[in-house]
Amino acid sequence: MRVEFTGRSGGVSEAPYDTLNLATHVGDEPADVATNRSRLPALLGVRPGRVVLLAAVSGGPVATVDASSPAEVSGVEALVTTEPDLALGVLAADCVPVLLADDVAGVVGAAHAGRRGVAATITTQTVAAMRELGADPGRMTAWVGPAICGRCYEVGDDVAAEVLAVQPAAQARTSWGTTALDLPAAVQAELARAGVTDVHADPRCTAEDPSLFSYRRDGRTGRQASLVVRG
Repeated sequence: MRVEFTGRSGGVSEAPYDTLNLATHVGDEPADVATNRSRLPALLGVRPGRVVLLAAVSGGPVATVDASSPAEVSGVEALVTTEPDLALGVLAADCVPVLLADDVAGVVGAAHAGRRGVAATITTQTVAAMRELGADPGRMTAWVGPAICGRCYEVGDDVAAEVLAVQPAAQARTSWGTTALDLPAAVQAELARAGVTDVHADPRCTAEDPSLFSYRRDGRTGRQASLVVRG
């Protein structure tokens, strides 16, 4: 399996999308986004046209994709596949990207765990969808990509209560002392409950790291990708 995490640099988009914005829905020039996306196959070692990106809908379901799927899938919040050399990618700018792989079964998955997705247990749903394709959580490796941390993700008390009712591991306080959610911690706890113990978490906070896109920090901005491809 191969995984890659893009950042802001290495593309052609102009500010405020500078430079490797990979999202079509944020107001960037379509030609620039197309140029940026055209660089992904070489980054992952796959043929052109073999990258499927997730344009997530918070609270959406899990979709199984293959070589006939479009280059961008919308209306869902996670993708799974058994297709060799087909890369799956999650676009995000604060939400938690979750990549999963079972080398033995040849199954990979990619999920977008935002606040609503965490409350809807999208990570657990993705593991379950992979199991239906023959994967075993005990064999899976998971990568939790860069996301906004609990020190920075301020939310209202009502929002926190909704998420904490399902994911108590998300409880946090901001660095300035207000109510917050730690979504990466919630995702890691959810992976453990699902039986996935080989977990690699990227410690970078999108709001704190200027090399990453962050909607909370910048408002109008681009999206980076977290990508996985089976060998």
